[in-house]
Amino acid sequence: MPTALIADDEPLLRQRLAALLARLWPELQIAGQARNGSEALALFERLQPQVAFLDVQMPGASGIEVARRIAGRAEVVFVTAYDQYAVEAFRHRAVDYLVKPLDEQRLAETVGRLQARLQQPAADGGAALAETLDRIAADLRARLAPPARLQWIKASVGSTVRLIPVDEVIYLKSDNKYTLVVWDGGEALIRKTIRELADELDPQQFVQVHRSAIVSLRRVSQFVHGSGDTGELLLKGRPERVPVSRSFQHLFQAL
Repeated sequence: MPTALIADDEPLLRQRLAALLARLWPELQIAGQARNGSEALALFERLQPQVAFLDVQMPGASGIEVARRIAGRAEVVFVTAYDQYAVEAFRHRAVDYLVKPLDEQRLAETVGRLQARLQQPAADGGAALAETLDRIAADLRARLAPPARLQWIKASVGSTVRLIPVDEVIYLKSDNKYTLVVWDGGEALIRKTIRELADELDPQQFVQVHRSAIVSLRRVSQFVHGSGDTGELLLKGRPERVPVSRSFQHLFQAL
């Protein structure tokens, strides 16, 4: 009778996976369930299951690290909440994976492959699997790395092009097809939209406070409630006020 280990820090997912497997593969015995990577390794050494379903992101040790440690001793299926773009890291390496939330039809395909593999003579594929896992880990790091944040803003000032350090920017305001950049050294118009800038600026330093405005938190001195659901930001050393729409007022409730 084939045996399996399920490792995931989400109890409901472990239960759903076990229930689906009971329906799709009644002969499979779930030998154990682990809540984290360290527990998964300990259970694997004690139970020696033939199949391991491993969550990619777990406390203690990731699913990829667990797979490295048991390479060649069990069939491995990764369970991941990564988006479709990151899942390409698994698909291109021909490694079995399941995407959360679990899809029964997709799991049935995986079960069919596992059943076929278990009927074949065991092959020593530990070294090859370990190499594949190293490549997957590197691929995931590259795909899921935080985006590079904007450090300089290129703006036309008269007949020259000025590189404005982002740290000197006070606020940005939409101006028709352009965006007005206000910084310590003056003002300039650029062709990037507020939406584009919001994606490129460091969210720890800059916040969008209105559909037409982004402000540097370092330059905010006070939030003032207006009539109804409106509000305004007072800026350090500046006379102008930046409007705050209702959707963004929660950012300044503590001010």
